[in-house]
Amino acid sequence: MSQRLNSYFDASQELRQLSHKIAQLLALQRHYEQVAPPSLARTSHVMQLDQQTLTLVADNGAVAAKLRQLAPRLAQLFQQGGHEVTAIQVKVQVVLPPIAPATSPAALSSTGQERLMASAEKLPDSSLKSALQRLAKKNKGRG
Repeated sequence: MSQRLNSYFDASQELRQLSHKIAQLLALQRHYEQVAPPSLARTSHVMQLDQQTLTLVADNGAVAAKLRQLAPRLAQLFQQGGHEVTAIQVKVQVVLPPIAPATSPAALSSTGQERLMASAEKLPDSSLKSALQRLAKKNKGRG
């Protein structure tokens, strides 16, 4: 399967260049994960290498600030690893957590409604009694 895929990438100059660029970025990312502190490597990644300037993307401003402090040392570590990196640029790309779909409130069963009404009837007139009655009536159509 990989041979067929490689022959497909070798079929045209554009795909060959794209394949080479992807391989280069993957190698840079693997090296970055080895040389960067683990907490930073989990919250940032390699974006591109353009004219010996490596661009890293951080998940938030705090990570970006720390990466900017470490940039000279990281560039040195990339050079020692055989990569032509003379400068490091850091960008922030905020990662938002996925939005959970809204859930509808659970409906009371008919038994629950009956018990709420029975409990309310035992109480003297009060705001609690009114609230329990409203809750039982409100859920009557749902159950």
